[in-house]
Amino acid sequence: MLKPEIRIGPRHPRLAAWGYELTRRLGEAQLARRGLHKVSGDFAQAKIAEIRARLQRGETIYIAGLACPGTHNTGVALVEVSQLHGPRLIVNNEEERFSGNKHTNEFPQHALDDMRKVLQRMGRDIGDISAFVTTWDYPALLAMLIRTSLEEAPPSLKLLRAPIAPAINLRQLDQVRRLSRKLGRMYGLGEQVPLICMPHHDNHAWYSFTASPFAESRETVAIAVLDGTGDVGSISLYVAENGEMKQLYCNESLFDSLGAFYTVVSSSQGGWTWLSSEGRYMGAAAWGDMNRATNPYYARLKAVLQLGPNGTVRLNRAMANWYADPGDNPYKQPLIDILGPPLRPDQLWNPDAVLRVEDIEHRPDTKDRLDKAAATQLVFEDAMIHVIDHLLRLTGTDRLVLTGGVALNALGNMRLLEHFDEAWFERAQQRKTRLHMWIPPVPGDPGVPIGAAWLFAHMAGAPRGAPLSHAFYCGLPPAHADISAALRADDIASTAIGYVSTPESRDAIADLMAYAVAHGGVIAIYQGAAETGPRALGHRSILANPCDPHVRERLNERVKYREAIRPLAPMATLQSARDYFELEDGASDGNYNAYNYMVLTAHSKPEAREKIPAVVHADGTGRIQIVREADDPLTYAYLKALGRRIGVEMSVNTSFNVAGPIAQTPAQAIDTLRRSKGLDAVLLVADDGTVFAAWHGGERDSGRFTGWYAAWKQARR
Repeated sequence: MLKPEIRIGPRHPRLAAWGYELTRRLGEAQLARRGLHKVSGDFAQAKIAEIRARLQRGETIYIAGLACPGTHNTGVALVEVSQLHGPRLIVNNEEERFSGNKHTNEFPQHALDDMRKVLQRMGRDIGDISAFVTTWDYPALLAMLIRTSLEEAPPSLKLLRAPIAPAINLRQLDQVRRLSRKLGRMYGLGEQVPLICMPHHDNHAWYSFTASPFAESRETVAIAVLDGTGDVGSISLYVAENGEMKQLYCNESLFDSLGAFYTVVSSSQGGWTWLSSEGRYMGAAAWGDMNRATNPYYARLKAVLQLGPNGTVRLNRAMANWYADPGDNPYKQPLIDILGPPLRPDQLWNPDAVLRVEDIEHRPDTKDRLDKAAATQLVFEDAMIHVIDHLLRLTGTDRLVLTGGVALNALGNMRLLEHFDEAWFERAQQRKTRLHMWIPPVPGDPGVPIGAAWLFAHMAGAPRGAPLSHAFYCGLPPAHADISAALRADDIASTAIGYVSTPESRDAIADLMAYAVAHGGVIAIYQGAAETGPRALGHRSILANPCDPHVRERLNERVKYREAIRPLAPMATLQSARDYFELEDGASDGNYNAYNYMVLTAHSKPEAREKIPAVVHADGTGRIQIVREADDPLTYAYLKALGRRIGVEMSVNTSFNVAGPIAQTPAQAIDTLRRSKGLDAVLLVADDGTVFAAWHGGERDSGRFTGWYAAWKQARR
């Protein structure tokens, strides 16, 4: 095998550095005039001093973290802060849930309006917010984009007018300049609403650390932010000691990035667009050869990421071209020789181009494509392990908080727990322990508004506050009147939705759900505030029987209309999770809290494939979610009832959506039911406790749910 050519580092580092410094200085001054202030500047420091004084006087203040237009996943988080309790998260509203545009970079109008309703219910309004902070250091981000566009000039100059990273480009970021004035005029807050720009990776790191079970400990905690990109880099490492956090390293590069590598390859090989490709490709890897010794692509592909001293990861620019043209021409010839030519942008989502495991028996290239997915996952895991190896050696700790968009790769997260075992610590730190790891409920960018507000509160002297225990913070719980209106709406009358409301108790509703599922039903639960983040956890979930071997096919083909390549997740009580999966000791802190949020896979036990085939993936793993009674009483009661009916306290759980964001409003919930032929019913729980059951009516009424409901009621008499 010929040794691959290697070129790391930009072609024009001095020109790029000059462009960065000039743009940052000019950007800071210009944006400050437009109401966007750096956190180290005079305005922000005065605001910090003001809030500190108010907290010391015993006042309660409010801080809003704003994910602004021009970057993906816009939204807003509201944090209540007091000196006694520290910050308390009130909402974390994702704009996509209200607008229906997934990963939107639009102005978060709906998210802000919903936050205002929450404040008004509390007897307050937007004018009571003491500070608005943003999720990016915008002068640094603009400078970073200019630097990246100059690093490989002239070809990289294309990045000045094309997306550099998912949903981030210079033309879209122009909206940020008008943001302060727009907020002021929209909510009657004056000519401008001052915004304080918080560093992106600091936000990731602080939120994830303070939300973790490790925050109250005196132990040293390592924090790794592995991302597509931040405002000054894509890999940042931190350490927290005695409750204080400091940055140890930032790679100051957008394209020496694990996230960029996985995004570009998964899209250009799998056939999906950025931000939709990564999870699908991770699912595809399970169908390929995941053995480094036998995978036909791994040995050559691993040269694309150069793993250097001190945990550095550098992109081999002799193979990759996404540092200059990530959309149209992301590969150079050596990478084409390994993976084949990338799919063109006009081929994405084309049924003839998208990777499908269903084709493995009649398309000879499908097996090769799956092996390429496995090789990509293996190279990605190598890089994760390399970075974390250095961080753990540097800090001397066995506690790790992992965050950033890369931490959504649940399979890679499991590999870290497996790799950093007792033998590794014996060699590296000469002590008997193993890695203890935690990933927050929302490690990607939808969690950064929380971090921005939480970090700013800390800067003002507030205590850390209590760790998070769940992720149900997006929007208001559904009101009785809104559910009733959605069910009576004229625009759905033609679809003949049937419905009934019931005053049954929580345990009775849980038993009804279990009865339907045990009899082959596929139902949705819609209750409380929605989960924030890219998956449902029992508040906006579709549920089914994990023991039914045909459930996966039915859900993918007739309910979700999605690829068979994607696994279904197991939702379980802690005892049931232990019965059927190998829960790692390194994820046991906080009573196995790390398994609460579907961010970590686990190997199934031998008997699991036979007992719960619907939730065991092709590689024998499950992206498990443990449900606690204190966090979600209704879903927990449903699992207990299901255990009595099918013999296992476990359910299929997939998000309540069809080809779009998770259903946020009652109208969206009913529309999702209407569009999903294979969904038998949705149970909607109003804020007053009333439960509505809705199903397909008229000619589409199969009689399944109404039959189960009648039989269930008869059995209870």
